[in-house]
Amino acid sequence: MHLPDLNRSPEQVVAQVSELIESLQEVALVGSSLGGFFATYFVAKYNIPAVLINPAMQPWKLFDELFQVESMPYKVNDQWSIDHVQLRQLEQLELKQPENADKILVLLQQGDEILDYRQAQRYYSAATPSSLILTDAHGNHAMEDFEEKLPLVIEFFAHTIK
Repeated sequence: MHLPDLNRSPEQVVAQVSELIESLQEVALVGSSLGGFFATYFVAKYNIPAVLINPAMQPWKLFDELFQVESMPYKVNDQWSIDHVQLRQLEQLELKQPENADKILVLLQQGDEILDYRQAQRYYSAATPSSLILTDAHGNHAMEDFEEKLPLVIEFFAHTIK
């Protein structure tokens, strides 16, 4: 198991995770929020399975709304500040439609206080074949009951990992 640090520029994240994926034989991804956005990109690039937890849709717009232009660059933590260049890097990673969508399990919660779950529902169900989508009528962005979904996640990966 690897937990790459996503608190860096999108360009660095793509390089780091690509190198990691290419060094491994059997790969499956689990990504939450921004990690779900990146995982969608890697599913398309490498045809690997992924479980997405309340994935961010168009995160460059979300960051723009949260941090606003006048506060850019925004210091996320001691190692990473997000700026307009990085927002454009995120936008360049967007896929108009998910590729290999049948290799994606999307876990959503209607109670997500940060993201609108309906955007992800529309996006991941539009592909042919579509992703498997499970939407809970409660919850939050952190999906605090994720452990209850582990049997489903394991079953999904058992059928999708090459």
